[in-house]
Amino acid sequence: MKYSYNRFIFLRACAKIFDVKFKKGAKPERNSMSILTIINIIIGSVLGLCYLYQFVFLIIAYVKKQPIHDAKKINRIAVLISARNEEGVLPELLSCLEKQDYPRESFDVFVVADNCTDGTADAARRCGAFVYERENKTEIGKGYAIDFLIRSIAADRGDDAYDAYLIFDADNLVEPNFLTEINKTFSQGYDCVTSYRNSKNYGDSWIAAGQGMTFMRDLILLNRARMLIGGCCFVAGTGFMFSRKLCRSFGGGWPFHTLTEDGEFTTHNAIEGNKLGYCDRAKFYDEQPTGLRQSCRQRLRWCKGYLQIIRGYYPRLLRRIFSRDFLSCADMALCMAPAYILSILAVIGNIVGAVLSIVFGTPWTEVLLSLGIGIVGIYLVLLMFSLCLTISEWRQLKTTGARKILYMFTFPLYMFTFVPICFVALFKRNVGWKPIKHESRATLEELSGKK
Repeated sequence: MKYSYNRFIFLRACAKIFDVKFKKGAKPERNSMSILTIINIIIGSVLGLCYLYQFVFLIIAYVKKQPIHDAKKINRIAVLISARNEEGVLPELLSCLEKQDYPRESFDVFVVADNCTDGTADAARRCGAFVYERENKTEIGKGYAIDFLIRSIAADRGDDAYDAYLIFDADNLVEPNFLTEINKTFSQGYDCVTSYRNSKNYGDSWIAAGQGMTFMRDLILLNRARMLIGGCCFVAGTGFMFSRKLCRSFGGGWPFHTLTEDGEFTTHNAIEGNKLGYCDRAKFYDEQPTGLRQSCRQRLRWCKGYLQIIRGYYPRLLRRIFSRDFLSCADMALCMAPAYILSILAVIGNIVGAVLSIVFGTPWTEVLLSLGIGIVGIYLVLLMFSLCLTISEWRQLKTTGARKILYMFTFPLYMFTFVPICFVALFKRNVGWKPIKHESRATLEELSGKK
């Protein structure tokens, strides 16, 4: 009897929290909203508050015109390429660089053959690049390789030999006017400029398309708007140029060695108030993984890297929100943590909410309906982004019209696959750099001919 009364008191307390009505000795009666619905409303409201500004960015990106820059100076550029067993794709990139319309005497190409077991170094030398070979089995990753290359160049040529450093991945392909266009924006006084990243194998699979669309979303819908309102643009791995002055502020090398060194680089610069820009007219192509397994492995590294950045930089980033760099730091803070944390909380909250809703009398059919409405809502928001990008970048997407439309609808599904990856990144410790196999042999001429 005492147990029954205590159970009644406990359920009444829960009922007050979740607005459930019941009488003693009877099953609880459900009110108009289930616990699951309340949880989803709360999470959805927080997400909406955190990312409403990105809808404003979307409007800015498509309404406001991009400025046209003129080159104030022909900067001397060191092109840096980190390559690990890339003899199959590297020559095509080096060929693209030789065809640049930028003055040939104003740039040099350097390759670091990083822990290679194939003919990458010889292939680079045959194409006219300056090559440094690196063997280090303990400090593994692109960040270490770039640091080694910059310091090697400074040791041989002096740290004032170049005005800027431009980083590419070995599988990239570059439009002939790339250096000319990025130099125009860079010479407006930016510390760093990133560029337009397209996919050379967009049509290979829904995974490749999803990953390509993710990069395009960050550039077109976010970086373009950031550039127009004077924010700090996000640098994503490759195709970006930074100044000698910025390099010197790092101690003359590249001190970013987390699993996502590009995100670390961007966050550091946002905190320091450095000026990071974006150039729409400097275009290059990048290869994306085509299989789910390889893509998940790569994104697991990214997610783990973001956790490293949050742990190492987030307190400083939050403090800098209350400074003259409010816009850049608030943007970076919102890009880094809330989506990651709220995605995990949404999954946990929906599982707990579904169980509690059923316990408190909600029919399981309504629980499933509530779950379905939440998933469909997120799907439609993501579909809106992919629709905008597919329409605006139609001619840039290098595949058939039918595949462009299909991959517009599969993009939200690709984004959903991030959720289990986020969970794994929380608990998996031994996440490291692993080489991504590059299989595309597309040439710039072939891509230029695709509609």
